[in-house]
Amino acid sequence: MDEIVIAGISGRLPESDNLEEFWENLINGVDMVTEDDRRWTPGLYGLPKRNGKLKDISHFDAPFFGVHPKQANTMDPQLRLMLEVAYEAIVDGGLNPSTMRGSRTGVYIGVSGSEAGEAFSRDPEELLGYSMTGCQRAMLANRLSYFFDFKGPSITIDTACSSSLLALENAFHAIRQGHIDAALVGGVNLLLKPNTSVQFMKLGMLSPEGTCKSFDSSGNGYCRSEAAVAVLLTKLSATKRVYATIINAGNNTDGYKEQGVTFPSGDIQQSLVRFLYQEANISPAQVEYIEAHGTGTKVGDPQEVNGIVSVFCQSKREPLLIGSTKSNMGHPEPASGLAALAKVILSLERGVWAPNLHFNDPNPDIPALTDGRVQVVDRPIPVRGGIVGINSFGFGGSNVHVILRPAGKPTNSTIPRTLPRMLPVCGRTEAAANAVIQKGKEHSSDESFLSLLSRVSEIPVASMPFRGYAVLGSQSDIKEVQMVQASARPLWYICSGE
Repeated sequence: MDEIVIAGISGRLPESDNLEEFWENLINGVDMVTEDDRRWTPGLYGLPKRNGKLKDISHFDAPFFGVHPKQANTMDPQLRLMLEVAYEAIVDGGLNPSTMRGSRTGVYIGVSGSEAGEAFSRDPEELLGYSMTGCQRAMLANRLSYFFDFKGPSITIDTACSSSLLALENAFHAIRQGHIDAALVGGVNLLLKPNTSVQFMKLGMLSPEGTCKSFDSSGNGYCRSEAAVAVLLTKLSATKRVYATIINAGNNTDGYKEQGVTFPSGDIQQSLVRFLYQEANISPAQVEYIEAHGTGTKVGDPQEVNGIVSVFCQSKREPLLIGSTKSNMGHPEPASGLAALAKVILSLERGVWAPNLHFNDPNPDIPALTDGRVQVVDRPIPVRGGIVGINSFGFGGSNVHVILRPAGKPTNSTIPRTLPRMLPVCGRTEAAANAVIQKGKEHSSDESFLSLLSRVSEIPVASMPFRGYAVLGSQSDIKEVQMVQASARPLWYICSGE
């Protein structure tokens, strides 16, 4: 069976316009949760003053995505973000999106609500109808399928905090069963008004300090946050690059619990994880790291980690490494699974596990934290190359787990250049085309990287009107960028008579 791989990824995370900036914040221990009035006045209605926020959600290139101005003005910013990161994830995979038109590609998006839709539809006198097509949750998947002309399933999934990882699980099985050839998977969450936060606060779920203190004795709730992440899944035989291979994925639900619908069940979580590793024939000793759900709640962390210990730490082994990206950036709820995946992918690519924040005193209800069976990654630790698991749990009891195998170390694609190489580029602006040329020059000896750039240079002129090239490895600096017309050029035959 052809393996299913993560071939491209892109995202916007708190204080991080892209994954490169996200990694710098992770590895340098930056707390991406901030106190400011980008969304509402800190402390309004008694809410925690801190939350995780994207830097900018006010800009959108509507013509690029074929969106009418009236539609763009009443389109949920979550959808605008998903269009952007989805396009970037495809290009990150070294693919020209136009070559995928008409393909059996599915779109699976995890999202829980549309606060923008509620705002746009407040006054019936002002309704134009565009807010329906711009904010309906179905459109977060359907609009992407429409724009890219994908013919596979187009599904929006809501299982609360496990939505985006369940979207990944659904996409994985659809490819594995032969229903589709590739999938675009996304997750998004924006905090546009305080009402939802007030409800979570009244339920006693939020940390008063606005901090996810994952696995720590002082954990007293979670901090709400924003994120938009998209990944491209393809078969190994069709991919241009590989971040990781998905070995197995599955989900289950807690069902009835005496304590109530929002109380997590460690036993049910544990049964899912144990089944998936047995099904994939992976022994516990092969697992190096678990990216936990790890929200930092009094009940959730012990239920989850003690379940992990029951599966992976029953025989002598190296300490199991665990972490939670929520300690660094807060909890982006439906997008949290893919935000966690982004951290894992970046750590595997860089060869070092990004450290947790706010872990000072182990939670006494998790004995394995103090007896050496489990180690929280609270400082950068080298990646050994073992199997990786990712947990994501919804507060209604929907549990998801995904198993990844890291990509093998890339073969050395740096070769001595004996001949100059032409690098074709394209861009939406002249500055963009020049930026690609500069990146090509910085990595002029990396043939794999240059190959990826060359493939995406064929994006149609209507989308990327600036075309150019550079000659790498020449003695002089040869490069040119021009704006070209979208209309087809006339073909001329020159008969010189010689």
